[in-house]
Amino acid sequence: MTKPGLLPEGFHDRLPPHADAAAGIEARVLEAARLHGYERVDPPLAEFADELAARLKPVLSGRQGWPDEGAGALTGAVRFVDPVGQATLAIRPDLTAQVARIAATRMGHHPRPVRLSYAGSVLTLRASQLAPARERRQLGAELVGLDSIAAAREVVGVAVDALAAAGITDASIDFTLPDLVDTLAAGPLPVAADAIGALRDRLDAKDAGGVAAIASAYLPLVEAAGPFDTAMTRLRAFDRDGVLATRLDGLAAIAASLAGRVAMTLDPTERHGFEYQSWLGFSLFAGGAARELGRGGTYVIVHPDGTEEPATGFSLYADALGGAGVRHDRRRLFLPYGTPPADGAAMRADGWVTVAALEPGDTPEAQLCTHRWVAGEAQVVTASG
Repeated sequence: MTKPGLLPEGFHDRLPPHADAAAGIEARVLEAARLHGYERVDPPLAEFADELAARLKPVLSGRQGWPDEGAGALTGAVRFVDPVGQATLAIRPDLTAQVARIAATRMGHHPRPVRLSYAGSVLTLRASQLAPARERRQLGAELVGLDSIAAAREVVGVAVDALAAAGITDASIDFTLPDLVDTLAAGPLPVAADAIGALRDRLDAKDAGGVAAIASAYLPLVEAAGPFDTAMTRLRAFDRDGVLATRLDGLAAIAASLAGRVAMTLDPTERHGFEYQSWLGFSLFAGGAARELGRGGTYVIVHPDGTEEPATGFSLYADALGGAGVRHDRRRLFLPYGTPPADGAAMRADGWVTVAALEPGDTPEAQLCTHRWVAGEAQVVTASG
């Protein structure tokens, strides 16, 4: 027996005023994307498990040092058998794969690139201690059909605009190069195939001793992390053969477009959460947030016929945005019993939230109002009433 009013672990109710504030943030983020040409799609909460699993091409999963994704984008998904069709369905743990499906199928005829935005709830089987919620609101934007510096620069810029629209005033972005080790191992710095995963893991942990034991030539990458300009200088010095030149030039162009807008760092061997990203990944932060607000990067969509298509996008999490120290104003105007309806309509047209008394004894304090309507003007409700 469960106790009345309790919810399962990892789930929570969103109450006033936080639910209203979260909805407002979501609307402003989507509007920021819309102004850049990103049109909204709204996928269903559940779909065929095999379809959801096959849409994104994993870049790092299934290799030594990474958990075997097996079902691709379905790691951690809640699955069940459809009582109607008897097929295995999955509740989405992430919206990106669904947007990829839409772009590859329903909008496969659309001229490229196609720009799509989205918002919706996602559900995972398990959560971490740092982020214990199993149900979250995910919102973001994807640019499908183009792999270029211009495309990546636009998406990163839209992400920064979205944070600004959400009220984040101290945003920062941390860049990474998810396929860095693979690129080097296949070129100037060969590493045995069965050691690449372990090397990636030791680089991610900044374990100089562990890196040296596997491939000492990679040691400079341990120090090539930090403020963007400093890290870029170290990476360019490390890249004596010019294998990374195109990637580094692209990063520099993206960073130049953000100059003065956000703080920027670079951790080229960061891998956590970037299983599907290809040459570019980035995480978004704010000074008042306990964890990252979202992440994004470049990736590959797999079409039903097996062909592949490049894409770039980002995802934000509404609860993380709401916990980033954003101030939410709650102005409620109390209309005493008998106030003419025209007065309330005029104040609502002026941007006020009005709460009308429905009986003579109602008070602004009882209705959690910040102001009251007195003699044709809004007056602040003081602590004494």
